[in-house]
Amino acid sequence: MRITLLQRDIVWADPEANMRANECLFSDNESTDLYIFPEMFSTGFCTKPQNIAEPAPPRTLEWMKEKAVQYRCAVAGSIAVMEEGRYFNRFYFVFPDRQVVQYDKKHLFTFGGEHLTFTPGQERVVIPYNGVRILPQICYDLRFPVWSRNRGDYDLLIYVASWPKPRTNAWKQLLRARAIENQCYVAAVNRCGSDPDNEYEGGTVVLDPYGNVVAECPDGIESRISAEIDMEKLKEIRKNFPVLDDADPFFVTK
Repeated sequence: MRITLLQRDIVWADPEANMRANECLFSDNESTDLYIFPEMFSTGFCTKPQNIAEPAPPRTLEWMKEKAVQYRCAVAGSIAVMEEGRYFNRFYFVFPDRQVVQYDKKHLFTFGGEHLTFTPGQERVVIPYNGVRILPQICYDLRFPVWSRNRGDYDLLIYVASWPKPRTNAWKQLLRARAIENQCYVAAVNRCGSDPDNEYEGGTVVLDPYGNVVAECPDGIESRISAEIDMEKLKEIRKNFPVLDDADPFFVTK
């Protein structure tokens, strides 16, 4: 399966402007199965979502569906959503037939006040697509390895993020750890540019199950990368070195 990661600067609080800017990122000539955008890619990361979050169902989700059909691919990323008076940092995975699977961010960023306005998700979601089992995660989830622990139920771990520049080293080191400890591919998409509160360096990367870089974006600039998720290679790695068989029996109930 071929994936494309889109390291973007994001126009603050303007979904329409971001949709227009993102139109050029799709290509009829590229055989990509999945495009992945950063966290809150339609507005920028907001902890005060009033008048910024999109009402459910968000217009950006409809745009994602249109692109998925037009380019015969899946499209994924997170959006700030208001639903029934509550706010969610919601990851959408849109299939080429317009079907949607969603994951609400579990670990809200309390240091930045995200927990004061957003409602945390409680459900861990695994998405089967093109023979690959995908676990979506959002930004701060990266710091909590029990939540992402591979129970033998996924092959690709996706992180979409607005991870600030001062903590870039932690981003890169933790991603490598998640790939190695879960014996999986990791596709991590972080934004670049700036918003009213932070600067972002990117660090968008695809890692193999050894933590090696398969592809990565240059730091600090808008760019895109594509990579193959090689399931035969992954199966061989797990067969020859079956460390997941010895994993601790963690069970998450909430």
